[in-house]
Amino acid sequence: MRAIIIGAGRGSRLMPTTENAPKCFAEIQGKRILDWTVEALRRGGVDEICFIGGYRIESVQAEYPHFTFRHNPDWPNNNILVSLMCAEDLMDRPFITTYSDILFTGSIVERLARAQGDIVLGVDTDWREHYRPRTRHPPHDAEKVITADGRVQRVHRAIANDDATGEFIGVAKFTPAGARAFREHYHARRAAHWDKPYREAATFQKAYLIHQFQDMIEAGHVLHHADTHGRYREIDTQEDMDLAQRLWQP
Repeated sequence: MRAIIIGAGRGSRLMPTTENAPKCFAEIQGKRILDWTVEALRRGGVDEICFIGGYRIESVQAEYPHFTFRHNPDWPNNNILVSLMCAEDLMDRPFITTYSDILFTGSIVERLARAQGDIVLGVDTDWREHYRPRTRHPPHDAEKVITADGRVQRVHRAIANDDATGEFIGVAKFTPAGARAFREHYHARRAAHWDKPYREAATFQKAYLIHQFQDMIEAGHVLHHADTHGRYREIDTQEDMDLAQRLWQP
């Protein structure tokens, strides 16, 4: 299976760690985030990795020459959704996509790969515990989800904490059919919203992945989920790094 890692952004909230290096080079327990990611993907059956880079892409190219690369040259002006589509040409076979600033285990990748459904989101059902010590990244900023009967009913930051089933961890599986539906939806919305607001984003270029996921749900597409109870951490701030040094358990 192929994996597409979205790693174009700088990660300004992780300064000074990202002053001269990509965010995924930040070290947790003596290992780069990117190395934790590769390890989890390999354990989950991934045999080919594409890295979408922008900020300091040359550093990743030098250290990981076995990756396939796609470049997002306009990374300061766009966001995760547009960045992912820089690898649109590689969406012709089943793939896992993942953010580049998270820690997760091979077990969730295995569950995603086995899960039925054309688009399957990885969901942390222990998300409240993860946010408990995070003072600089409060729960209202979590990419929360509501699930029922094996399907994702809603994915939105505005979901009330008590109503959320879990948090989308930034890892998802697509079958070729799921990728085709995703791409068709993307291009239709891009044509209509490129320089206009899209969902909660000021413009389509600034949209997050979850904006399109929710849009697809409302348009009638079925999204499924595979769960992990913890064994996931987001590294967005220096506080997150400090917490992960102590609390991350692969």
